Amino acid sequence: MEAQKRSRLSREDWLQETLKVLQNRGVDGVKIVVIAESLGVTSGSFYWHFKNLQDMLDYLLQYWEHELTDAVIDMAREFRGPPEDRILNLMLQVIDEDAAAYDPAISVWAKKDPSAKEVFERALRKRFDFARWMFKQSGFSDKQAGIRGRLMVAYLMGETAADLKSDKNWKASIRGKHKILTTRNDRSSETRN
Repeated sequence: MEAQKRSRLSREDWLQETLKVLQNRGVDGVKIVVIAESLGVTSGSFYWHFKNLQDMLDYLLQYWEHELTDAVIDMAREFRGPPEDRILNLMLQVIDEDAAAYDPAISVWAKKDPSAKEVFERALRKRFDFARWMFKQSGFSDKQAGIRGRLMVAYLMGETAADLKSDKNWKASIRGKHKILTTRNDRSSETRN
């Protein structure tokens, strides 16, 4: 039975279960035995895919940065349509795909571990820089684009943590926040902001 399960489990299976454990227990709760028990296998099968726990944690950080930051940015960059629609599509995608679901756990981990901190800060810079670019494409000044971009990124991270998607009207909520973020306020000059 164990050999049969081991042959069916992939590196991706271990990664996805480790992400769940990280999200629920934090990095200190990520233990090979805990992950193996969750998967219904012995801890020995872990070593078919990873050298040790640090190897898994490095792989997890790489996955988080590339799949949940870089890939989302790449898809948004390829969007062909009005800049405001690009922003809305990205906002909807992040919530729909739970792309920021592991951000709180990674953030806490980053406070304890220099490697995690480096990856977390690099991913945030990428998100903030891309968000600024999107708002600049929509006609905002660099300063306004930076402010709106940071607000959008922080909002999406927060709403994912707050489980906005469980609300049946989550898409309407995103559209409302999108409208606020992309509407210019004619009563104040951007130079004063």
